[in-house]
Amino acid sequence: MTRPRRILAWTFACLALLLAVLVLIIAFFDWNRIKLALNTKVSEELHRPFAINGNLAVVWQRELDEGGWRAWVPWPHVVAEDLSLGNPPWSKQPQMVSLKRVELRVSPLALLAQRVVIPRIDLTEPNAQLQRLVDGRANWTFTFDPKDPNAAPSSWVVEIGAIGFDKGHVTLDDQSLKTQLDVLIDPLGKPVPFADIVGDKAAKKTLEKGSAPQDYAFALKVKGQYHGQKLSGEGKMGGLLALQDAAKPFPLQAQVKIADSRVELAGTLTDPLALGALDLRLKLAGSSLGNLYPLTGVTLPDSPPYATDGHLIANLHAVGGATFRYDDFNGTIGGSDIHGNLAYTASQPRPKLGGALVANQLLFADLAPLIGADSNAKQQARGGMGKQPADKVLPVEAFRTERWRDMDADVEFTGKRIVHSEKLPFTDLYTHLVLTDGQLSLTPLRFGVAGGKLDAQIRLDGRTVPLQGQAKLTARGFKLKQLLPGFEPMKTSFGELNGDADIAGTGNSVAALLGSANGNLKMLINDGAISRELMELAGLNVGNYLVGKIFGDKDVKINCAAADFRIKTGLATSQLFVFDTENAIVYIDGTANLATEQLDLTITPESKGWRLISLRSPLYVRGPFIKPDAGVKGVPLMLRGAGMVALGVIAGPAAGLLALVAPSGGEPNQCAPLLEQMKAGKAPKTVSG
Repeated sequence: MTRPRRILAWTFACLALLLAVLVLIIAFFDWNRIKLALNTKVSEELHRPFAINGNLAVVWQRELDEGGWRAWVPWPHVVAEDLSLGNPPWSKQPQMVSLKRVELRVSPLALLAQRVVIPRIDLTEPNAQLQRLVDGRANWTFTFDPKDPNAAPSSWVVEIGAIGFDKGHVTLDDQSLKTQLDVLIDPLGKPVPFADIVGDKAAKKTLEKGSAPQDYAFALKVKGQYHGQKLSGEGKMGGLLALQDAAKPFPLQAQVKIADSRVELAGTLTDPLALGALDLRLKLAGSSLGNLYPLTGVTLPDSPPYATDGHLIANLHAVGGATFRYDDFNGTIGGSDIHGNLAYTASQPRPKLGGALVANQLLFADLAPLIGADSNAKQQARGGMGKQPADKVLPVEAFRTERWRDMDADVEFTGKRIVHSEKLPFTDLYTHLVLTDGQLSLTPLRFGVAGGKLDAQIRLDGRTVPLQGQAKLTARGFKLKQLLPGFEPMKTSFGELNGDADIAGTGNSVAALLGSANGNLKMLINDGAISRELMELAGLNVGNYLVGKIFGDKDVKINCAAADFRIKTGLATSQLFVFDTENAIVYIDGTANLATEQLDLTITPESKGWRLISLRSPLYVRGPFIKPDAGVKGVPLMLRGAGMVALGVIAGPAAGLLALVAPSGGEPNQCAPLLEQMKAGKAPKTVSG
């Protein structure tokens, strides 16, 4: 052998010997000797106490799953026992996390590329106490102070594939969210297949997406408070958080009660490290949709008790903000059914809710909570104050305008069929709700009513205190025979009701808005009939009294009824209010105070024939809306028509009401000649008998 070959051989032999010695040293090294230095170094970097109190060992094993020549490369398996991590100095609790055992393995070849690849970490009996103060400081947030502030960030990358765990205990005290939770995690006696919880159909769909969910391996129990409201619940979950592999979603199942709201969910979580994607069957139930606001931050209206069942899909990394879709849900709100799709996007500057809802059968009474028109008992049942005075008709419950600026919305709602009593001939409903930076609009709010349409344009500005509101209403084509289907004299009527209203007011309730309102109200009815039976059907005891006093017990045909009210600061004053019947013309004069809910009306009949009317004094209606009084004034009867013509006060209102005149069933509209006479400053013709 030549000299160079001998030198080369000795060199390789020495290197092999050194490598063998290094392997032996590493293999048999007592890693507990470096625990003190390791604990000190980690504590300095984290700025809080860290300790491995038990055994620290490194075992080298081949990874047969690697395949090929890589399977021959041994990997270090690190095992540490009895670990603890302390809290930052501001915490009153000394310890944040304790672990009975941690086991992990590291890819040695990845280290050559400055990558710390840990395919899996297994945690034994984790115990964590999480805290966050009102000022936002949280004990799970770590600060790292580099020695050189100008130094470039480290090029090393840490990749963790999955986290396995067994029974544990986690507490959360989040003062900023007024939330305190206590969570216990225990192994199930036997794993539960995913399909047994979500159903075969849902499990099949998950597999078709290329995912293979784990079995449920652990039981959950939680209690405490969430956003200041009592919480309790239980559920099941998997045992391995696959942080990097979307094909292994994490199974979740839970039933939770928060105050009077109940939540049930079952499905999967993908990308758990960042809560990247949720795919769950979600059921919600409670006493009012409005009570979900403190739990979710989503502004929803007050409602009767509700229950929904749908499919929740979330993507927290979507462009433009995290998205949550509640797809194809079905449910009930009060006695109404509800179906649809909703999407919530955590966009800037405000999150936004969009979607479309449909009720195939809508109970009219279920709309009452939207404006606080349900009873005190029902208001209290859904979490409201229930302060409606017993002597008031207009709802006093305040709108929650402070929530309107927290979210934008664009939602359509369709009520295909409205279920109601005979007194409320509504047939269907459609509205398009838009909420933008505290401004709420319902444009349109459209009801089908007795063969006609009631169109409303409503705008409420919740940015101001008090609330500013505007409403424009148009009633067209209400068929009188459909308005009063049980009233025999109306069955052959071709008459219609038309009307307009334009009002604006300020206040945080319906009562306050109307009590401060300015605007006008016009209404026209032709070809109808009036009787005591009609008044009884409408529940108008005062009207029943007046009809009896003027017309007796006989049904009386109405040729035309016209009304024009001017509203100023909540006081509605009649400009023109007249009934033209076959027997008399009846004038009504006075006010309706919407602020105090008081009526003060004078009814003056002008006879067309003396057979039915023997009154020599006008009538009055006075008192509260809820139960006004009626009687005979102690003054002689005057012919109001002649007096009004002399004053010339009816010409303007009559001209304005002519715009509401429309043909009815091909028959002449008898309101037109009456209003034309008034417009010309003439008293309607009467026939003495």
